[in-house]
Amino acid sequence: MAFPKIKKKAKELDKEEAELLAASPDAAEIDAEEVMRKYDRESNTRLWEGVPKIAFTVVLVAFSVYCMAMTLLSTEQAEARLARFLAFIVVIGYLMYPSRKTGHRVNHIPWYDVVLMLAGFGAFMYFAMNCTDILLMGARIEPLHVVLGAVGILVLAELCRRCVGIPIIVVVACLVAYAFYWQLTTGNNTALYDALRKIVQKLFYTTSGVIGTPTNVCYTYIVLFIIFGAFLERTGIANFFIALANRIAGWSSGGAAKVAVIASALCGMVSGSSVGNTVTTGSVTIPMMKKTGYKPAFAGAVEAASSTGGQIMPPIMGAAAFLMAEYIGIPYLEVAVMAIIPAFLYFAGIFISVHLEAKKLGLKGIPRDELPTFKYLLQNCYLIIPLVLLVWLVASGARTMAVSAAISIAGAFVIGFINFLLTNWRERAEGATFASVLGETCKMAVFTTIDAFAAGSKNVIAVAVACAMAGLIAGCITVTGLASTIINVIVMAAGDFLIIGLVFTMLCCIVLGMGVPTTANYCIMASTCAPILMALGINPICAHFFVFYFGIVADITPPVALAAYAASAIAKAKPMATAVNASKLAIAAFIVPYIFAMSPTLLLQGDVTPFAVGLNMVTALVGLFGVAIALNGFFLKHTVNPVLRVVLIAGGLGMMIPGTLSDIVGFVVVGAICAFQWVTGRKAQGALKQGADEGCELPDADDVQAAR
Repeated sequence: MAFPKIKKKAKELDKEEAELLAASPDAAEIDAEEVMRKYDRESNTRLWEGVPKIAFTVVLVAFSVYCMAMTLLSTEQAEARLARFLAFIVVIGYLMYPSRKTGHRVNHIPWYDVVLMLAGFGAFMYFAMNCTDILLMGARIEPLHVVLGAVGILVLAELCRRCVGIPIIVVVACLVAYAFYWQLTTGNNTALYDALRKIVQKLFYTTSGVIGTPTNVCYTYIVLFIIFGAFLERTGIANFFIALANRIAGWSSGGAAKVAVIASALCGMVSGSSVGNTVTTGSVTIPMMKKTGYKPAFAGAVEAASSTGGQIMPPIMGAAAFLMAEYIGIPYLEVAVMAIIPAFLYFAGIFISVHLEAKKLGLKGIPRDELPTFKYLLQNCYLIIPLVLLVWLVASGARTMAVSAAISIAGAFVIGFINFLLTNWRERAEGATFASVLGETCKMAVFTTIDAFAAGSKNVIAVAVACAMAGLIAGCITVTGLASTIINVIVMAAGDFLIIGLVFTMLCCIVLGMGVPTTANYCIMASTCAPILMALGINPICAHFFVFYFGIVADITPPVALAAYAASAIAKAKPMATAVNASKLAIAAFIVPYIFAMSPTLLLQGDVTPFAVGLNMVTALVGLFGVAIALNGFFLKHTVNPVLRVVLIAGGLGMMIPGTLSDIVGFVVVGAICAFQWVTGRKAQGALKQGADEGCELPDADDVQAAR
C-alpha cells in the first residue's frame, strides 16, 4: 500500500507540506474508509473476498429484487410479509455485521453468529408460515411460540446493537423492563410466565411490536427509496452537486466552506445518513477548507452541520418527506413546500457563520478560472432528471408512492447508462468504434446495477432494524399505557408554559435520535414524541416537524454527535471541539422549531398571508444574524465586546420569538450594536491610518478598540 509511504514521507516535510500531502486524494480515500468503519456502524462490515463475496453479493441483489417485487405485486397478509421481511433482514444482517469493530478475519463468521442468525431466521419464518393460526390464538399462544418470539426479539436487538448502536437498545431495554413490571404489578397477571407470554404476544405476534407501523412503512416505502438513492449516487450526481456548489459560491470570501454547505445539503438530501454524507462529501470538502485557511475543528463542523441539515432539505429530506406525508395524511407536495422556509433559515444561519469566520480570518475565495464552467454544468444537468422525475410522480399523485419510486429507479438506471456512454465516448481510445464503446458501457451498466442493488440491501438493514426497534418502543408504550402517563407528566410539568413541554420533548428526541438513520429516526419520533406535542395543543404538522428536526440534530449534539466525530476524524481535529462548533453553526436547528411550534406561520399553517410570511422570515433572518455575530465574536473587521455578545443573543432571540414588541426590541438591540461596531471600527481604522502617515508603530485595530 502507498499510504504508509505517504505518512512516512509526511514526517520529513514541514507542517504545511504535510497537511497538503495528507489532503491528497489517496489519503482522503483511505481516511474515509477508516472513519466510516469507526463512526458509521453501517460501514463496519465483515470482509468477504473471492467466491464468498460473490455469493453474498448475489444474496444482497436477490433481496433487493425480492423487496421490490413484493412491495409492488404482493397481496399477502401483512403480518406474514413483514415477518418474512425481518427473517431475511436477520440473515443478511448477521452475514454483514460482526459483533465487534476490530479483529475482522477475511471470509470468516464465528459459530455463535451462525447460531444467532439461524435462530432469528427460524423464529420469524415460523411466524410467517403459520401466521393465520398464531393470530387466531390471540393471547393463548403456546410455550413454543413464547420461546420463538423471545428469541426473535433478542436476536433482532443484538443485530440493532451491531448496526445502529447502543442508545436505542438502552431505551428499548428500559421500556421492556417497565412492561414486565407493569404486567406483574397490575391486574391478575402475577406469574412471571403469564407476563412473559403476554408481552411476547404483543411485541412479536401483533402489529403493535416489531412488525408494527414503522416496519410496515420501511417495507412498503423506505426500501424502494433507499434502492433509488443507491442508483442515484451511481449516476455521478454527487460530483455534479459539488461542481454546482463551486460555481455558485466558490468565488466568494471563504468560498470553500460555502461550497461545502451547498454540496452537503444537496447530497445529504438524498443520502438519508448524516454520518455517511459527512464522510463521503467531507473527504473532498474538509481538506479543501483546511487548505483555504479554516481551522480543522471549524472545517469539520461545517461539513457535519451541513450534512445533517441535508436531512431536512426539501424536496426529499432523506426520504422522510414521503413518510411524513403518509403519517400526517397530507399531500407530499404540501410537506415539501412547508419545509422550504425552515430549511432556508437553517442554511442561512450556517452561511452567515461561515462568512463571518472567513472575514475574521481574512480568507479569499477560489480563483474564478479554477471553478467549473457553466458549459460543464449544462452538459451534465441531465443527471438530476431521476430526482425531478421522482418528485413529479409523487407530487402529481397519478401513481402510488411505491410505483413512483420504482419508475424513478428505472429512470436512474437509464440516466446512469447515458452518463457512462457519454463518458466512455469522450475518453475512448484512438480508433475505438461506437460498438466497442457501447459494449464497454453495457458491461459497466451491468456491474453498476448489481452494485446499486447490493448497496440498497446493505443500506436497508440498519433502517429496517431501527424501525423494528421503534415498533418495540411504541408497543411497550401502548401495552403499559405509558404514553398517556408521559403526556400527562409533561403537560402537568409545563403547566401554562408551553416552552417547558417543548424543551422536555426536545430532550427526548435528541436521546432517541442518537445514531439512527434519517427515515427510521422520523418513524421513531412520529410514534413516540409527536403525540406529546399534540397533547400540548401543538398543530399536528408543526409537532411532526419539531420532533423530526430535533431527532436529526442528535447527530451533531454532544456528547454523542456521530456526524461531528466522523468529520473531526477527517479534519484531524478534536471531536468535542468539532461537535461544539457544529452545534453553534446549526444554531438555527435549535431555534427555528420553537418558532414554528409557537407560530405555525413559518410552516405556512393557519391564516397566513404573503406579508406575514415575509415578515416572519425577515425577522428570523435578522435574529439569526445577531446570534451568529454573538457566537462568532467578530463583526466589521474587529471583535465584539463579551457583554455586547450576550446582549446580541438576547436581541436576536427576541426577533425570532413571535410578537411585534419582541421584534421591535430585538431589531433595536441588533441594529444598535451593529452600528456601534461600525463606528468603533471606523475610529480604529482612522487611528491606524493616522499612525501610518506619521510613521509610528501602532497596535492593530482590535487593540485600539479595546483600549478605547
